[in-house]
Amino acid sequence: MLSIVLSLGGSILLPEIHQPNIKPYISVLTKISAKYRLFVVVGGGGTARQYISLARTFDADEAFSDELGILVTRLNATLLIGALGERAYPKVVESHTEALCAGESGKIVIMGGITPGQTTDAVAAVLAERVRASLFINLTAVDGIYSADPRKDPKANRYEKMTASDLLEVVVGQHAVAGVNTVMDIVAVKMVERCGIPLLVMDGRDPNLLLETLETGKISGTLVSPKGENPLPFR
Repeated sequence: MLSIVLSLGGSILLPEIHQPNIKPYISVLTKISAKYRLFVVVGGGGTARQYISLARTFDADEAFSDELGILVTRLNATLLIGALGERAYPKVVESHTEALCAGESGKIVIMGGITPGQTTDAVAAVLAERVRASLFINLTAVDGIYSADPRKDPKANRYEKMTASDLLEVVVGQHAVAGVNTVMDIVAVKMVERCGIPLLVMDGRDPNLLLETLETGKISGTLVSPKGENPLPFR
């Protein structure tokens, strides 16, 4: 069975605690897991950034702030496990090795952050290499990778296809601090470049778009592929 790794942003899953986007993902993730071995790495989103901002008001260092963010990602991951019920592996896995073992269960494997100084995108990128994923998907609040932040620059151009080296140029210069909100961090991009696994960055606000992409092979977002080829639909 082919493996897929999803990096699911906390701001996608829980835009606000009183406005969750979890239920729409239940049926979609269940359908995907029926065909693929599925791993989901959940981010901390706005909740993590709020906790980190609060910690900084009493001069907490970045390492402490990272640990705080990791706890929030695992809380979000736990919530998703609860929503998926018996479809999910019953515990938030806390290492890539544990994820590999949990994947043998046939359940959807859920994890959050694991290493201070490393975003959940980086965690997911390393996981994609460890499980030899056929595809790594980054689900964000933006419909792909742009030359600049489209929410701030109306002239920003969206890329349809690019290489990992191209993506690295886009993210170079971003600040590596706890709670940073960027398209992807440098560690994640370097992992994508190293392992050569196709990366799809797409809008995750509507999970049905993810399902449609996997079923039809129609790319919605930006494909980062070493050969520039569309790996979908899988054979």
